[in-house]
Amino acid sequence: MPLLETPLMMFMALLALYSPVAALSSYFSIVRRLGPADQRRLAFGLFAYVVLFAMTALWIGEPLLELLGISTAALAFTGGIALIYVGVPLMRGTQEPTPQESLDGAEPAAQAASWRSVLFMPITFPMTVGGTTFAILVGFRSRAENVSEVVALSIAGIAYAAVAGITVYLSGQVERRTSPRVQMLLERIAGILLTAIAVSLLASGGTQMVVAALERLQH
Repeated sequence: MPLLETPLMMFMALLALYSPVAALSSYFSIVRRLGPADQRRLAFGLFAYVVLFAMTALWIGEPLLELLGISTAALAFTGGIALIYVGVPLMRGTQEPTPQESLDGAEPAAQAASWRSVLFMPITFPMTVGGTTFAILVGFRSRAENVSEVVALSIAGIAYAAVAGITVYLSGQVERRTSPRVQMLLERIAGILLTAIAVSLLASGGTQMVVAALERLQH
């Protein structure tokens, strides 16, 4: 298989799972709490976290899972649960609002803590990466036959991280320029899409776990 074909396939698989259109509006409820400077920090922080996540999965993912005794199916199932937690309130329009005004008079340290407090959860996990993301990365890594192919996959992983960071940044731009009614509509749509992805993750991860358990019992 050509050197660039596998990385491109991996990038497209990650992009399809991430769904930037859905992710863009799903970030609204978080980025509206932050000022423009903190939104940029959040976007760069997400880029860095996703790069770290992708490099870990591509270079040491398989032995790490074996060491911890965790399957990719279990990670996918856990990611589905986490996405349900995020997606259902968005779909129902019941997420807790945190008005921007509450941060306007905050101290700089408090504002810095606000973007850092959401960077890992829920922005990075589960809204951007999760068990299925890890499984895709490890799966494509297992097809690599030499170091140059792993490097090519790593470049694709960095490109995916850049898309995620840009999406968060654009989310802040769009959120400031759209009316509350439009934002609510986009959030509902994002909630539906996220919940649908979560259900598919739960179904696929749960099915794989049951099949694996049955196979162990047979042996």
